[in-house]
Amino acid sequence: MSGPVSLPTPFGVRRIDVESCEHMYAAVQRELPGTAIFIGTAAVADYRPAQCAAQKIKKTSDTLELELTRTVDILAHVSASTPRPFVVGFAAETHAVEQHARAKLLAKNLDLIAANEVGHAKAFDCDHNALLVLWRGGRVELPEASKAELAGALAGIIIERFRAQLRNSPAARELREG
Repeated sequence: MSGPVSLPTPFGVRRIDVESCEHMYAAVQRELPGTAIFIGTAAVADYRPAQCAAQKIKKTSDTLELELTRTVDILAHVSASTPRPFVVGFAAETHAVEQHARAKLLAKNLDLIAANEVGHAKAFDCDHNALLVLWRGGRVELPEASKAELAGALAGIIIERFRAQLRNSPAARELREG
């Protein structure tokens, strides 16, 4: 699923275009049944305007107050769903990257989280990045590399952790012991 972007859809990918958090949530709910791995790369937005103006808001004073309300936390809803896929989240942090990412991993009951530091000349509008990948009981630091190289390394970690979870599932243990 994707919000409005000018990027081409990669070969072999079925993209579902959405325009709001509510549309994204509905699309995720429709597509979730039968999903083995869910990768939530970014939040749509944490907040939205409480009321949308029907027309342009005219400049009438030096300041303007807008009331914001929280949007639905799609990643947390996916993680709480039954049956539950293997859930991967991302954390873009300006400081205390590992501390904030680990807190998000636990609070949202994720299986894995990829975190990076963002800010001046970091992550956005550049071709290189570095990632910290966390899961319960483990971590891997992926040093600065091209985003394509990091994506490949991250995909490998996701597959490795997914397979480890399958091997340790109650059904797999029952098969081994039975």
